[in-house]
Amino acid sequence: MKIATVDRRCAVLASRSVPTRRRDGDVVERILATAAEQRAEAEQGGHTVRAAGLVVPGIVDEELGVAVSAANLDWHDVPFRARLAERLGMPVAFGHDVRSGGLAEGLLGAARGVRDYLFLAVGTGIAAAAVLDGRPHSGHGYAGEIGHLVVDPDGPPCGCGARGCLESIASAAAIASHYASRTGEWIEAAVVSERVVAGDPDACAVWQEAIDALAGALAAYANALAPELVVVGGGLASAGDTLLVPLAEQVDRRLPLQRGPRLVAAQLGDQAGALGAALLAWRAVEES
Repeated sequence: MKIATVDRRCAVLASRSVPTRRRDGDVVERILATAAEQRAEAEQGGHTVRAAGLVVPGIVDEELGVAVSAANLDWHDVPFRARLAERLGMPVAFGHDVRSGGLAEGLLGAARGVRDYLFLAVGTGIAAAAVLDGRPHSGHGYAGEIGHLVVDPDGPPCGCGARGCLESIASAAAIASHYASRTGEWIEAAVVSERVVAGDPDACAVWQEAIDALAGALAAYANALAPELVVVGGGLASAGDTLLVPLAEQVDRRLPLQRGPRLVAAQLGDQAGALGAALLAWRAVEES
């Protein structure tokens, strides 16, 4: 969990990361308690907290303020906005973590001034935020699950129940798992990328498989919606050109008749979701 106290200009005054520990107690209660602790610390530091923003993964109903489901966290129909507003006694904005991160990249980061772009978060899982004519597209809470686009029907099983989903091949977790299955050595995806640069043949094979899967998914998206820009964020974006250069080349090869999008790294790093939540919170202040 990433949490921050943010001023009206979206400058971060204080921030921290808190382990989710989803196997160790009630994650929902931990989120509510962490938000209350952050508010108390901010006020002890002399700040006036006017609203809170909470963004979570999975399927969310932003209008009702409900987390419909999150397979990785095993929650269903959690009324987060109402529960956090009751805990804090203030306005609470609620949204989807990747869509909010995409909003932040558009207003504060790599997609400033761009009207049509895709924010692709590649980390433990894979999700995306589609921004069309300057507006994030939510699809009533269901949009953006690009990680569950099937790119190889004979591919590995995915946590969603399907086989060959993008997330099961190209996420950071999948890259680490596939490298381990080839070598017997478990290392993080970031280390796999370093070994790609060093020429490790197993790392190169796993990495190329992930690049091909990502390129296929992005080409399909580009053919349908023709974004000007793809902003790549999440933990895997730390690989930089080791990821972006071959990925851009592969996307272009798959788009002989279509305008290919520019691919750039996200600028806000792992603070994108927290800043997106802050933007939603300040909107709640303005509307109250």
